[in-house]
Amino acid sequence: MLALRRAANITRSPSTHRFVARAFCANLGVKNSNLKHFTERASHTDRGHASTNHFPCGRSATCLAIRNLCSQSGANTVDKFADNEGNKQLLIEQEIPDDESEADEAEAVDNVLRVSNDETDFSISKKFEGKYLKPPLFKVIMEASWESLSTVLNIWVEEGNSLGRDEISVALHGLRKRQLYGKALQFVEWLETTKRLNFVDHDYAYHLDLIAKVHGVEKAERYIRRIPESFKTEAIYEALLTNYVSTNNIKKAEEVFNKIRDLSLPVTIFSCNRLLLLYKRHRRNKIADLLTMMEKENVKPSLFTYKLLIDLKGRSHDIAGMENIIETMKMNGVEPDVAARALVASHYIVGGLNDKAEKTLKEMEGEADSNNRNAFKSLLPLYAALGRADDVKRIWKLCEENPTLDEFSAVIEAWGKLGHVEEVENAFVTMLKRHKKVSSVYYNVLLNVYANHKLLTKGKELAKRMGENGCRIGPLTWDALVKLYVKAGEVEKAESILQKVVQGKKGRPLYGSYVTILEEYAKRGDIHNSEKIFRCMKMMDYLGGMAQYKLLLEAYKKAEKPAYGFRERMRSDNMYPGKQMLTQLEEVDAFKKRYISESIG
Repeated sequence: MLALRRAANITRSPSTHRFVARAFCANLGVKNSNLKHFTERASHTDRGHASTNHFPCGRSATCLAIRNLCSQSGANTVDKFADNEGNKQLLIEQEIPDDESEADEAEAVDNVLRVSNDETDFSISKKFEGKYLKPPLFKVIMEASWESLSTVLNIWVEEGNSLGRDEISVALHGLRKRQLYGKALQFVEWLETTKRLNFVDHDYAYHLDLIAKVHGVEKAERYIRRIPESFKTEAIYEALLTNYVSTNNIKKAEEVFNKIRDLSLPVTIFSCNRLLLLYKRHRRNKIADLLTMMEKENVKPSLFTYKLLIDLKGRSHDIAGMENIIETMKMNGVEPDVAARALVASHYIVGGLNDKAEKTLKEMEGEADSNNRNAFKSLLPLYAALGRADDVKRIWKLCEENPTLDEFSAVIEAWGKLGHVEEVENAFVTMLKRHKKVSSVYYNVLLNVYANHKLLTKGKELAKRMGENGCRIGPLTWDALVKLYVKAGEVEKAESILQKVVQGKKGRPLYGSYVTILEEYAKRGDIHNSEKIFRCMKMMDYLGGMAQYKLLLEAYKKAEKPAYGFRERMRSDNMYPGKQMLTQLEEVDAFKKRYISESIG
């Protein structure tokens, strides 16, 4: 956890996180909901985290100050946040990719388990870079079949090859990056069974995470019973928390977060960021309480915390609030990195503030050069979003001599945004010439371009080509195919893709894939299929979002049919409608009278 603690100490004084909470809450207008898991604790130890004694948050003068600041903007903002999970938010999220959050979620456990050294750095640790062009252990694991892996590994060790933590970390990082969780789990189980590695808490946590990825979170939670008591540290529960966050299971995520506190384990910024990420997606009215808890328990914000708050302000169209967060960062010696600036520019663009967006992009560009090219992959799609084809060409020329795969990906996305499909395909062909074999990640970028432009035939041909080239077909590819068929008007075909995935136990489709299909059925007023997709989402443990309830209700509204017992269904799922959805419910209730009249008449 050393790296995480370093990230948590980015500010200069203990009061910094207090100011961040106030700066964020000042215009939020979210009332304190007195949630049980956000009660203040009296500290009887000097461990830097909370004790297990609870008492109401209202006793603290600082907490009261934040609560007052949170209510200054009036009640309208509450409904704005509570109701921002519907179609409008879905549109915004299509405009502003949540890349940073998704990348963080995908690699979160790497950070907990010390496979990576920084919460916002998802690349392999610098000490591994360049050490092996093809890490020998990783190559051995990749080439071994499922049946022979244990035997191959035993021979590897018997031949005198090194099997230290460095080699293990490189191999696991490579497997996780390719989402080969099953093989990674097999490798870790071999390490534990053969005692080739003296397991510590982070190793057990890694094992738990892989079980969750392969067999489900419930089985992973049962694995905790097998872990020796001395190794049941916060790392174990943080890995479990991360997986409940990835499934959008708010209830279980909060239970695990409470468990960390009840066991008097350190409440780290990592845990808080996981919950903040979840609330950003599905429970924005709980964010103020979480920030208050962080203040009371002296949990200092990391760079990633700031990014989440920037994104929250941007998504709620509070540009002034977003800029206040940026100023708070700078005031406390935290300079926004490339990802943060790109995020700010994205929100400026969606808000129609093109001048501010261009200024931000010029600042990013001014700090980029041939030795510091990290900004180029962000600049390309952002200039495209502004409709600046000339700037896309200009930036691409700076990369063109020796572009990275990520830069190829960015320029393909950029030309796609501009509608230049021929340029997209030229860039893709060039990429394949420079890099003989690329992963499905880069095919998916082109597949999404075809989906956005309703090029069904080309998309189907590309998907076939991916299979022929041995690409791993996973959740991101399924999602792109779902969009491809839905936008081409073949929603039933899109649904069948997910059905085959689930029935064949090939993996877990993304939440967004189901939402795309549900949204289309809702537009058609197809109640039967909307309900079916809604049930599928619950079966897949996608329980957290208000968006799916709004879309389901929209199907009833479009069909002009009453939705009997809808409020009770929501209450049973611990979901409570905001003002916008209450209005939507009243509109659907009006169909009851007409339905009764038609039945009688």
